[in-house]
Amino acid sequence: MTKLFGSLRTVVRERYALLTLESFVPSTLPGWSDAVCVVQISPAMGARFSQTLVTMTPASIGGGQTGTSELFAYLVEGQCTVSFGQKKSSLATDSYVYVPPQRDYLFGGATAGTRLLLFEKTYAALEAAAGPQLLIGKASDISGQPFLGDADARLQVLLPEQPAFDMAVNIFAYLPGATLPFVESHVMEHGLMMLAGQGIYRLDNDWHPVQAGDVIWMAPYCPQWFAAMGKTPASYIYYKDVNRSALASQPSKT
Repeated sequence: MTKLFGSLRTVVRERYALLTLESFVPSTLPGWSDAVCVVQISPAMGARFSQTLVTMTPASIGGGQTGTSELFAYLVEGQCTVSFGQKKSSLATDSYVYVPPQRDYLFGGATAGTRLLLFEKTYAALEAAAGPQLLIGKASDISGQPFLGDADARLQVLLPEQPAFDMAVNIFAYLPGATLPFVESHVMEHGLMMLAGQGIYRLDNDWHPVQAGDVIWMAPYCPQWFAAMGKTPASYIYYKDVNRSALASQPSKT
């Protein structure tokens, strides 16, 4: 049922967006069948990447070839398989897969309600460096490190910090009351989904309550800050572009 007077926490601004579950609308996406696909962030919003949440059934199939792009998939909940030609791997909650350019891939074999979060962007190659390789891992195998010395705010870095990779995907976990140590403003762009808990997010000069399931897009240099609130830990997974010249990542003027 529509809330009284159409009230909603979803906000879309020039420099950021906050999108909440009740405003998501599924899309039909090439390569996917028998699945509910919600494009949460895309170039249509002003971003230089896409972020999509796919809810799968046992009949779901999704795949294709990355071409000039790269794909990072994180299993928020459930189980599924991913295949690369004759090689098939089983994935469970908090597994992740990085698929480099020019690779065929296929997701399937899901349990009902499996949720897969996808980050996709055009890969920016470096002339002097070999391209990135296929990677499959599990977030729970990576220790969370205190962020700038704060043991109450821990960061898990999921992709290698190497020049071949032009994207990073991390998970940030906060104990209740923990915060980012300062208001950040930087050249990197972010796509984020809250995994657990709740808190307050500063975006530009606005403050927004956020909770598990919420999605945030942050443009380069958008001021940002987070404080975890409530009685349970808060966490989110986020994307950023890294290891490339700022000139190489400028949006098209056409």
